Amino acid sequence: MYGISKYCNLCGKKNNLVRSLRVIKRQLSQQQISGNSELAEGYKPEEVNHEINEDYFFPPCRSNQKPFTLILPPPNITGTLHLGHALTSSIQDVLIRWHKMKGIETLWVPGLDHAGIATQVVVEKKIWKEKKLSRHDLGRENFQKEIWKWMSEKSSTIIDQLKMLNVTLNWEKKSFTMDQTSSEVVVETFIRLFEQGLIYRAGHLVNWSCILQSAISDIEIDYMSITGPTHIDVPGYDKPIKFGELTYFAYKIKDSEDEIVVATTRPETIVGDVAVAVNPTDSRYTKFIGKQLYHPFRNTFIPVIADDFVDPEFGTGAVKITPSHDHTDFEVGKRHKLKSLEIIDSRGSLNDLCKEFEGLQRFKARDVIIDELTNRQLYRGRKDHNMKIPICSRSKDVIEFLLKPQWFVKCSTMAENALNDVKSGNLVIEPENFEKMWFHWLENIRDWCISRQLWWGHRIPAYHCAKMGSESREKIWVAAKNEQEAKIKTSKILSCPETEIDCEQDDDVLDTWFSSGLQPLAVLGWLENKEFFKKHYPISLMETGHDILFFWVARMVMLGTQLTGTLPFNKILLHGIICDAHGRKMSKTLGNVIAPEDVINGASLQELKSNLGQSYSSGILTQAEFDIALQGQRKMFPNGIPKCGADALRFTLLSHNIKNHFINFEISECHTNKLFCNKIWQATKFAILWCDKVSDCQGEKFLEKDDDFDRLPLMDKWILSRLSYLIETTNRALESHDFYVATARIKDFFYYEFCDIYLESIKTDFKDQPDSTASKNHCQILLTCLDLGLRILAPFMPVVSQHLHRHLPKFWDTGIDTSFPLMLGLRNEVLEKDWETIMDIVVCIRRLKKIFNVIYKYKPEVYLLPDDFTTVQNFAQVIKDLSHLYILNIPENESFIENRDNLVKDVAGSTRIYLVVPEELMKSFSADHEKMEAKKQKMLKEFEKIKNLISGEIFQEKAPKQYQESQRKKLTVLEEKISRIDTIQKLTSRTP
Repeated sequence: MYGISKYCNLCGKKNNLVRSLRVIKRQLSQQQISGNSELAEGYKPEEVNHEINEDYFFPPCRSNQKPFTLILPPPNITGTLHLGHALTSSIQDVLIRWHKMKGIETLWVPGLDHAGIATQVVVEKKIWKEKKLSRHDLGRENFQKEIWKWMSEKSSTIIDQLKMLNVTLNWEKKSFTMDQTSSEVVVETFIRLFEQGLIYRAGHLVNWSCILQSAISDIEIDYMSITGPTHIDVPGYDKPIKFGELTYFAYKIKDSEDEIVVATTRPETIVGDVAVAVNPTDSRYTKFIGKQLYHPFRNTFIPVIADDFVDPEFGTGAVKITPSHDHTDFEVGKRHKLKSLEIIDSRGSLNDLCKEFEGLQRFKARDVIIDELTNRQLYRGRKDHNMKIPICSRSKDVIEFLLKPQWFVKCSTMAENALNDVKSGNLVIEPENFEKMWFHWLENIRDWCISRQLWWGHRIPAYHCAKMGSESREKIWVAAKNEQEAKIKTSKILSCPETEIDCEQDDDVLDTWFSSGLQPLAVLGWLENKEFFKKHYPISLMETGHDILFFWVARMVMLGTQLTGTLPFNKILLHGIICDAHGRKMSKTLGNVIAPEDVINGASLQELKSNLGQSYSSGILTQAEFDIALQGQRKMFPNGIPKCGADALRFTLLSHNIKNHFINFEISECHTNKLFCNKIWQATKFAILWCDKVSDCQGEKFLEKDDDFDRLPLMDKWILSRLSYLIETTNRALESHDFYVATARIKDFFYYEFCDIYLESIKTDFKDQPDSTASKNHCQILLTCLDLGLRILAPFMPVVSQHLHRHLPKFWDTGIDTSFPLMLGLRNEVLEKDWETIMDIVVCIRRLKKIFNVIYKYKPEVYLLPDDFTTVQNFAQVIKDLSHLYILNIPENESFIENRDNLVKDVAGSTRIYLVVPEELMKSFSADHEKMEAKKQKMLKEFEKIKNLISGEIFQEKAPKQYQESQRKKLTVLEEKISRIDTIQKLTSRTP
């Protein structure tokens, strides 16, 4: 657009700048500068959002390097997007736009996840709320129709939400984890892994949700830590269940009066005990090892075994072994070849092996069994116990461990490869502190249970086949795309005709994370488009929240590498979890969840309540959860949420260090960034106004020689230096994914350096000598800063930057450069250092004027006595303008300053500053010394009181965060007031 910017991506040397400014100078003398249309009075996001043209800032691809490819983590169709999704989308969109603006080809694939368990749960709740029907009442086919209907509605909403964020996704590549392409990849993967011996079916102890009637994976369990007896709500029970106790009971030794007392947290599983284990080194029990114990409920005997796993310090040092209902016991049972007795059924009730306890719900059976132990004089008491309760993250049910035949993926070899890839540097995890978690999880990984007893998901492509008329024990499992293929494979194995084979497909579905783990393969054409796949695989970066590092990222690494021999990506970027302003995780039950559209468009308290009501009416929230959430909303947003716009939301999210574990989001910060947009808007209007006024003026020739750059005004050189620093810093920050560094630098440049300093410093030239060379010079620098600055801003705030950039005056024969600036090369660190000295002086003068209330009507006058006279003299007019002075004196020595009583002195670095305080103001301060001192002493007492309060441990641990923050603000205000009085007392008591 402007001459300077044409060279900013080359070498940026002064002669390039001079040549470019010569072109602009000639154009200024030949034609009127004009923008597209007049800018509105101020920034209103709703009025400019619809104008965005996605191709505006994106030049044609001019790079031969591999395309920059990203995959958006597919949101679940369980509901709508929240700020966590907005953060992910904003991060990835910035990276995509940055690469596009550099002329690099990009691909950013959107998608949706079918979220098997989560979606089934939410749709079941909805149907029950609306029709009082369960999925079993509807039947599998009709229930699936309800889910597809739900999916259609939610997918449209989610896509609309993403588009509101103005992201540049390749919508034509949109995928769904149960669409045809994904399904084909899932089936092909299952078959390959099955035939490689990596998928197998076995009876194994699994994590079972009695409410879902399905197995779930280890990482879908939340562990609730409790201290002592604690009542917990368990689905399916009419009152809370007490946990956090050890129950002690005795096993009598066969043919002896002796007994072994064991302690258990699960008395309901006593019927399934098959042994009691002790540590072989525990002298209390060595004489009992190998003895038989009488089982009180099965009228049989069980052995005492020795095993190193037993902790002699836990309970009594003797542990009951129930292999069918405990992971550790299951492994002990295998080591000692013990029988497994399944005594709890899939619905969580005791089965027929429990005889008199049959049909009792597992947790109701506790008290009944303890009563019976008491009757048989075997009960030995209870003791408080700290423990962790396994909770299903989807259904909130307490997990039961059941022995069931399931499908598993062997993970040891794949996990080892994933470990080695990180250790060798082939796979980089950023931030690197997550490497320890990666190692810990993969080093302790168990085989992955991938089958789920659900009605929603990818049906497992495995067939139970046998020759017609064979017994069930002669059946074999084969993996196939369809029944016909299964029969062909079976006929080869059993050496019989296909027509004599019976096949039945497994009813179970695959774990959601199995299909999600294949996302890079499914969306990039692994099976059907080899050239496209080769071009974009591996993807450039896997960016996602750290909370799904193992759910999703590790599975992609293991599956992708196993299937292709190549890592699906070589770098992982993990961001933190969005919390509210008080550091609490966002949750519907707390009422602190913020939808992106509510920030973009604004929402009244009534509208927020209405949105919450929809979740309640659809069954997603219970009445109790709705009431708590409503209360939370009233507290968090008493006045609703102000309209901020998508740009401000994106910029706010990216203003935090995304690599932190948690990211606190505050609405007020978002509103501040909306005002920041308006600040840039007004600066652009200022530039357009003065360029129009200056453009017709015919000034003297300027910048005709290569060394004319040296004669640019100091402030022009300074702002170009800061612009260079902005470009350098932003590119470095984007390379290192430190987005908060880039946003801070952008804000600092526009708010402080460009608007507050540079614009203020050139106003005098514009007003006093608009026809001058200096004014024409300033116009070019203004436009250059806005041109390059808005291009730097574009990836973060695409709408406002595009709108303003299109309104900048254009020189029609030079073309428009909208690429991302990579380098300007006009940094002048010596000048910047000098400017720091000048700003110290300006800040000090402003402070003095504020303390003594010397407003402009008093015609403020200042004397400066600097050590570096030349530097300060060179910036004299700028100091005067930025300090809003009527008179600025810079005498060569102190003798030039009149010795008056109304001079107050301060020091900025090595510069002495004397402010002339009008007599009337000085007298009022002198008369108020006693009053000020009394006021200060009162404030000091209040200051100490609050300081002692907030430093206390009880206050820091128990006081509400909001109250803590208010007290800290009070302390800051008091500190400022006390400092002001100190300064007045100090300065008015001095003689100059």
